[in-house]
Amino acid sequence: MMRYAVIFSGQGMQHAAMLPWLPDSPLTRALEARLGRDDWRTALADPDWAHANRHAQMLLAAVQTTAWQVLAAGLPPPAAVAGYSVGELAAGAAAGAYDAETALALADCRARLMDACAQDRPGGLLAVGGLAEARLAALCEQSGTQAAIVNGPDAWICGGPDASLALLQDLAQAAGARCTRLKVAVPSHTRWMHAAARAFAEALEEIEMQAPRACRFVSNTGQAATTAAELRHALAWQIDHTVQWQACMDELHDSQPRCVLEIGPGQALARLWNARHPDIPARSIDEFHSAASAIGWVLRHAEY
Repeated sequence: MMRYAVIFSGQGMQHAAMLPWLPDSPLTRALEARLGRDDWRTALADPDWAHANRHAQMLLAAVQTTAWQVLAAGLPPPAAVAGYSVGELAAGAAAGAYDAETALALADCRARLMDACAQDRPGGLLAVGGLAEARLAALCEQSGTQAAIVNGPDAWICGGPDASLALLQDLAQAAGARCTRLKVAVPSHTRWMHAAARAFAEALEEIEMQAPRACRFVSNTGQAATTAAELRHALAWQIDHTVQWQACMDELHDSQPRCVLEIGPGQALARLWNARHPDIPARSIDEFHSAASAIGWVLRHAEY
């Protein structure tokens, strides 16, 4: 028997050399057509282009879904999947709720709506580490910001307008926190995205969607979505609500996987998992030089 979980990463870590084994596919060609680029890797060499919100969201949906298609050909179905922020779109495709082309179209729609929402009041995200929840909440209130993602008991991503984030960074650093401004140009998962969340919910109603049937789908609410209605709600909800990633990891852990594979660039989610649940190893596919080596690692660790 095999039992493992798959997690799909969010934006910010994309780079031109990621997943060098990834094949050209109808989905990556569709991505390039939507972006008006001949080669997505060449486009990623320009950091300003790479971190534009629409480019990043669409690229991750296409690349992650293509990568999973390659890996799934050599693996049994996972016990559960989850996606971090925009990674939920690829996770939904992996769970069998909709097809790969729909994941890409949803990423395009989601990003356009979020960009339009942020146009009048630009903002972004700030990683804050080393503060307890009560202290962080007080500083967010003082600075006019909001917790956007809960990664751990003292690991947060906060969002808000640019000036408010600058104030939060000053206040948090004065309180002894570690702060890093993320390469994301919209205040995702905060109240400033309410109009985008409402519009995306309406768009999702027009999309053909099934209940996750390939495996268990854990949403950014921290709970499993078991019907198409619950999945639609979750995908729209997370745009203007705090992503409960710590709860997601705990819910995935309850699925009793023997290992966890992160799909996407970088190793941020694998590190978060290994810090919280060291009894179950996690690795990112960005660590492997081939799909076969990633598949081999899962097969060795997932058996019980």
